Amino acid sequence: MSKKECSINKKTSIGGQALIEGIMMRGPKTSAMAVRNPAGEIVLEKWETQSSNPPKFLKLPIIRGVYNFIISMKAGYKCLMRSAEISGLEELEEEAKHEKAHKKAEKARKKAEKAGVPFEEKADTETNEASMASENSQASAEDSGMEKKSDKKGESSLLMNVIMVIAAALGIFLSVALFIMLPSFIYKWVSELLPFLRPENPALLSLVKSVFEGVLKILILVGYMLLVSLMKDIRRTFQYHGAEHKTIFCYEHGKELTVANVKAERRFHPRCGTSFLILMLLVGIFISFFIDPVSILITGNVPPTYIRAIIRLLLLPIVMGIGHELIKLAGRRDNLFTRIISAPGVWLQHLTVFEPDDDMIECAITAFKEVIPEDNSDNY
Repeated sequence: MSKKECSINKKTSIGGQALIEGIMMRGPKTSAMAVRNPAGEIVLEKWETQSSNPPKFLKLPIIRGVYNFIISMKAGYKCLMRSAEISGLEELEEEAKHEKAHKKAEKARKKAEKAGVPFEEKADTETNEASMASENSQASAEDSGMEKKSDKKGESSLLMNVIMVIAAALGIFLSVALFIMLPSFIYKWVSELLPFLRPENPALLSLVKSVFEGVLKILILVGYMLLVSLMKDIRRTFQYHGAEHKTIFCYEHGKELTVANVKAERRFHPRCGTSFLILMLLVGIFISFFIDPVSILITGNVPPTYIRAIIRLLLLPIVMGIGHELIKLAGRRDNLFTRIISAPGVWLQHLTVFEPDDDMIECAITAFKEVIPEDNSDNY
């Protein structure tokens, strides 16, 4: 058994992410992803971890949480796009588009036949097919083929970057709309119908408002996770999520990284991203208790709904940083406090972490072995 297959019982900083038909593991120095291609083979790729040696100020508490979140999101989007390419998802989507176009043309042809109108789409299709055949024939030449491959790679890279930016922007907008703006405005509307939700005491008003908005955020998150978990493709990704957790636990418990050993581990991990999300919500609820009292002390008035939403948006980096520190603590220590703060995340993981099959575990092990540092720099 090699050094990379055996470890003392320890806490590791190595984390991961479930991908489309694969796993990404992120170590202190090296990151790797293992994805199954359409032939069922594991395709392994690895690279230097981007945040392996950040400036000192980015390692400060709170700040490091925001920095690591941004780096993780960036790497996560890139790996997801790459896994879609390796797994053949893009090809399947392209085939689905062609099939849809064919059915549409066939429907138009039948409609034209019923109306007694000549249908010329067939001729157009033949022309297109002839043109494509000509292009394929030309591409068979070695020099031309290499040039086209290079152009295609460049276009694919550019498209991936554009998609990443759009996806990130939409994700941020959706998060802000669902978890910051919407709860504030729903409270405003509901409190106008139910006056008891607007007590005159400023401190009590702040408490009621924060609890109402906080509970609503949690319900939105749980509802979203529940609906997403019902999707077949997402369930497979959540199974890979389980393989990621089990593999990390197996390593932390000092066992050899085999399918049998990994399979026997539990699937709920305190450092899970799902736990981070729920912790952020809970920290946000606590911090929002003080928005109205502080505003009254400074301005003498309770802030309007839109100002309150803007304040909470500005406080998001602090909430994110505190959530990160709590997750690190939960991953490093096992006591009553860490079990309490981990409990909500573990409960929510029942919706985002499923039991993996052996092939998924093999992917997780393959990626994990590549990121274990020789110098034990992953000690948590």
